[in-house]
Amino acid sequence: MSNFPQDIKLHQKSRTLELVYPEQTFELTAEYLRVHSPSAEVRGHGKGQEVLQTGKQFVGIKGIEPSGNYALKIIYDDGHDSGLYTWDYLYELCTHQQEYWDKYLQELADAGETRNNNMIARGL
Repeated sequence: MSNFPQDIKLHQKSRTLELVYPEQTFELTAEYLRVHSPSAEVRGHGKGQEVLQTGKQFVGIKGIEPSGNYALKIIYDDGHDSGLYTWDYLYELCTHQQEYWDKYLQELADAGETRNNNMIARGL
């Protein structure tokens, strides 16, 4: 089985990326993809240097571009565009979505941070 999706659909209104595989279809939110970006800005330059992403609840995807035959570049409306999501990494994000999301929410709670960057408190 290949980890290459048969189809990719960007749903800007719902801020999701739909990945269609032969056995299953997945929908990943822009926030989930953004906080799990494979970029050095998020992952750091080595083990233990990861940077917890906060306040990304309302981030959107402006566009997607193929990068060769091996990856997808996602361009976010917060200016982030440096992560290359390989097909294998995207499939991993799809198949471990609940586990990775729960871990992210726990890391936010442990750090006393939020997903919304106080936008709700400001009435936005």
